[in-house]
Amino acid sequence: MSFTALVLFDIDGTLIRRAGHHHREALVQGVRRVTGLKTTTEGIPVQGMLDPDIIAAMLRNAGAPRALYRRSVLEIQHAAENFYLRACPSLHDKHCPAVEATLRKLERNGALLALVTGNLTRIGWRKLDRAGLKRYFHFGAFGEMATTRGGLAKWAIAEARRKHRIPRHTPISLIGDATSDVIAARQNCIPIISVETGITPREDLVALAPDYLLRNLRELRLRMLGLNGAQRLKKRTSYYRGV
Repeated sequence: MSFTALVLFDIDGTLIRRAGHHHREALVQGVRRVTGLKTTTEGIPVQGMLDPDIIAAMLRNAGAPRALYRRSVLEIQHAAENFYLRACPSLHDKHCPAVEATLRKLERNGALLALVTGNLTRIGWRKLDRAGLKRYFHFGAFGEMATTRGGLAKWAIAEARRKHRIPRHTPISLIGDATSDVIAARQNCIPIISVETGITPREDLVALAPDYLLRNLRELRLRMLGLNGAQRLKKRTSYYRGV
């Protein structure tokens, strides 16, 4: 199958929001079940962080030595995923605005859709499954697969070229709600479309000058992704308001 574009999506704050405490609790329970330590995500700026980095911060705040993280992180991740698989509620009513309509539109126009997220693999897929969105995505780059979000985006692009044979000239874009998404896109020299549906303050996104800054996905246009016969625009910030 020939794809017209590669569009990479973050999950939390971009596709789904207000999904509840279950993800944070899964990390807490994963640490407790493997190490016996009582930890918390309180005080950790989890927005845009990778799950393994959140786990490392939780252990550090609890006074655990770095060696404990190194020898137990894989087991903690597995335990956290297992907890989340059991605990995750239905998320069908937690979509960000216009998400499913946008995904259907991109699918109809031949775009290859993939994930770039800090979630652990089974947590990320479970969220999408419980939100009824999993079927739109061909693959994903998840929190344990690289040490930075930029590394995840790089892996996703390589996977699209390797497994799905997208040619070098195929337009590639990243859509996300966090400043870390902007940085990841810049590191991979691809356009970034920021959305204000997460918890990142608008001024923080403006400061990094994303190519487009949208209130939500209702404002997304195919031309922003290099689709619909549009020529790739020179990189610029557009505070799009439906005009």
